[in-house]
Amino acid sequence: MEKRCRRGRSVEEEEEEDNSEAQEVSFFHCAPLIFPYLQPSDLAAVSSTCRSSRRISGAVTSTRISDASRTFENSAIPFINAVDSQPYAHFLYTPVQSLPSAGVAQSWGGPADGPGRAPPDPFLFRVDGARGCDCRRGCGGGSGCPCWDSASEFPSRECGPSCGCFSDCGNRLTQNGVSVRLKIVKDKRKGWSLRAGEMIPKGKFICEYAGELVTTEEARARFRQCDDTPSRTSRHFCSALLVVKEHLPCGNVCMRMNIDATKTGNIARFINHSCDGGNLCAAIVRSSGALLPRVCFFASMDIREDEELSFSYGDVTLDPPPPKGSPCFCGSPSCLGVLPSEHT
Repeated sequence: MEKRCRRGRSVEEEEEEDNSEAQEVSFFHCAPLIFPYLQPSDLAAVSSTCRSSRRISGAVTSTRISDASRTFENSAIPFINAVDSQPYAHFLYTPVQSLPSAGVAQSWGGPADGPGRAPPDPFLFRVDGARGCDCRRGCGGGSGCPCWDSASEFPSRECGPSCGCFSDCGNRLTQNGVSVRLKIVKDKRKGWSLRAGEMIPKGKFICEYAGELVTTEEARARFRQCDDTPSRTSRHFCSALLVVKEHLPCGNVCMRMNIDATKTGNIARFINHSCDGGNLCAAIVRSSGALLPRVCFFASMDIREDEELSFSYGDVTLDPPPPKGSPCFCGSPSCLGVLPSEHT
């Protein structure tokens, strides 16, 4: 005769239920470590499976909303959206220049986002044998340091990997992350925008433009791919690829850098264009011993709390026929109606 348990079920049925319960306990024990790696759509899907999943998913979403920088920056940079139901913008975060890294997962909203994250190296490529200063106690305000450039309104030269000073040196202003309070706010016309979370004085360093460094060929391929996506026909341009062209003094030579923050970048990807130049200055900053310069933003005027941060993406050619491009919603009196791009 088949053995029956107290509840009228077989031993095998009881064991199967016990195993199922054990697996469920094990799953929810690991869920806080797994859910932070999920894309928003996957996180929303798994949250609808049961109450425990909904609770864990909600905690992950709340953490993501509270800090776009994933604790990489000195202060949390929250998302604020009173326009639609999108709680945050999902992207991989890097506070410095990086190489393309397809398929790399990054936790956001879990225990790995806690304090103690080591700051990344701000210099992607270094010059072997380069010589810098030997100001081991720090260069202060440029007291005889050969790396100091006092002629520019905003820093254009800093100490770097070939120098003897350390990260707290006064001539490493742009190398220690964001030092002002910022927030990312949704706008009805522009989409996400970066705003000041406090009063920012003129000359203050804001952030650098961080993202993937790609070749010109790859940059153009990514532009074409973006043109082919459905979102390209909407109000908001889907690319956050910044092209920097600089004419070098050594002859007729132009240096081009392509920094793509579309999928991997920092909070600078949310800075919108303004046809009147905005309130930020984009400066090319070089560091002793570093091969590549960095694009850094400074306040070009006093910026009020809650004021949107913006800069000019470049000039727009108005020669007929009218240029084809994404519409501009900067709202300045000098708005030309079209965002700058290689096509405009």
